[in-house]
Amino acid sequence: FQSQDDRFAFTAEWYDANASLFRRYELLYYPKDGSVEMYDVKNHRTFLKRTKYESLHLEDLFVGNKITVFSRHLSLVDYGDQYTARKLGSRKERTLALIKPDAMPKIGELIDTIINAGFTITKAKMMVLSRKEAADFYIDHQSKPFYNELLHFITSGPILAMEILGDDAVCKWKTLLGPASSSVAQTDALDSIRANFGHDGLRNAAHGPDSVASAAQELELFFPSSGGRGPVNSAKFTNCTCCIIKPHAVNEG
Repeated sequence: FQSQDDRFAFTAEWYDANASLFRRYELLYYPKDGSVEMYDVKNHRTFLKRTKYESLHLEDLFVGNKITVFSRHLSLVDYGDQYTARKLGSRKERTLALIKPDAMPKIGELIDTIINAGFTITKAKMMVLSRKEAADFYIDHQSKPFYNELLHFITSGPILAMEILGDDAVCKWKTLLGPASSSVAQTDALDSIRANFGHDGLRNAAHGPDSVASAAQELELFFPSSGGRGPVNSAKFTNCTCCIIKPHAVNEG
């Protein structure tokens, strides 16, 4: 797959909170020794000399991923050259998996379904949306006759927003969801999430973006990369503790 002289190039962005702008770099990765190098595109100068960095691995490098290099959080926005695109280009994508209030009692089963379908859950946040946050999320539905009912429903209880990763994730997640109407799903897509967990066209268990562009936009609402925090986590840190499920227990179900 790779020779000793391989060097992979990416265009990376970092949000500078002090200047309120995105800074762009060329990121070079050398798999032979796990070293990285960064070049400041705007100022035409070396930002980081080639340095070994053991926390970064080849499998972390794909467009759309977020990586950390010496405490700097970078977004990989494009391949830096045709060689890298040809060698590392894939259908790996990130998308939003949103579990709606009606399906929250079945959240464990839904997470199992997502993992068993081959997705990796990379971020998760439980929250109760305000009406304004819901309106921002469903802005494209403003003219629909069910708009107010939709806002009332999605703000009626906790939801779970997840960033999930997988090959061709946007299309694969939409297929796993099934038709928007749960009754149609129960006829045409018996193994889908909406067939098994949904109730009707509104209370249909979960949501997924229609395109890669929509996925990026919706993920930004819940997991902003520009220094914001998005909707507030609904967890109340009173008389509570932290529960960590270790990898072997997850693997054993």
